[in-house]
Amino acid sequence: MTWPTTPDGRYLVVRGRLWRRSDPGLDPAEREALTRELMAARRAKQAAVRAGDEAAREAARARVDAAKVGLGERGPVWWDDDAPDLTRRLARTTAYADWFTSLPADPDPDAPGGPSHR
Repeated sequence: MTWPTTPDGRYLVVRGRLWRRSDPGLDPAEREALTRELMAARRAKQAAVRAGDEAAREAARARVDAAKVGLGERGPVWWDDDAPDLTRRLARTTAYADWFTSLPADPDPDAPGGPSHR
């Protein structure tokens, strides 16, 4: 599935909300390593939840957060024009509103950006 990306490349739009993308300036090898760590940490969190291990779940959550910060998806923004971070905001209530409403409607109402999400 491909999520719409804002024209400036900073965000993906999922169900009408903006989510910060990874830093495009990351070295490809570093991006790959961080992405692998993120996936491993998510699997570890899922296993800890299934096992009912609260300490392991918290440790895995910390790993997920560290990987996301390393990728630029959390923490300090990776752009340098002093624009605020709009993560989790509804695209239709931001400066991206005109762009977002111009996207073609997806015939699947449960698809990201589809009619039910505007």
